[in-house]
Amino acid sequence: MWTDLLLQAAIILVTIFMFLAMHDIPKKIFTKIRYRNRADFQAKRHFVLGAQLLAQARSSKSRSSTASLAKQAEAEADKAISLDRKDAAAYILKALALDLQGFKTSALDSLDVALSPIAAKSLTDKERGDALFKRAELKMSMNRRGGRVDSAIDDLTKALELIGDNAKAFCLLGECYEMKKMKSEAKSAFEKALKVEPTSIVACTAIDRLGS
Repeated sequence: MWTDLLLQAAIILVTIFMFLAMHDIPKKIFTKIRYRNRADFQAKRHFVLGAQLLAQARSSKSRSSTASLAKQAEAEADKAISLDRKDAAAYILKALALDLQGFKTSALDSLDVALSPIAAKSLTDKERGDALFKRAELKMSMNRRGGRVDSAIDDLTKALELIGDNAKAFCLLGECYEMKKMKSEAKSAFEKALKVEPTSIVACTAIDRLGS
């Protein structure tokens, strides 16, 4: 009985292997894995090059050079995205390059994708917090009628939960509350900024302005 069962199992296994071999399935799987690894490597290479270009753009003292380098950084980010659409880091890089060129709406759109549920999985808590803070900064820089304040407050609150004490984030949160005429909340945020960075001129000036 056991001999018959083992023989039948052997025949089934041989049949399966023959089927796989006939359809080149092992080769297809290997090719797919090899392509995926190569794509990941190429995406990271474009990201690193883009990050280097962005750093050069930020340190450049020439406006034309800054714009040119930022545009090149954006192009490298796009190449990385085309190879891996779930890597949030490339979208953040693109957002920073766009912001440096003055394209704030497009930068905000790119950050929205980076912080979407699928892409955000590739970020650490600190990276996600930094991205939320940057998105809040962009929202406030584009805030002409106060329509983005509540959204910025939400981003900053989440950011501070993820990155902990951050004087700039607390100051921006204080500015948001001040715009909403929430004086006590604004003062509290600026006071927290001072605890993190006692020399913060922005926080000191704001507390003096808000008074007791």
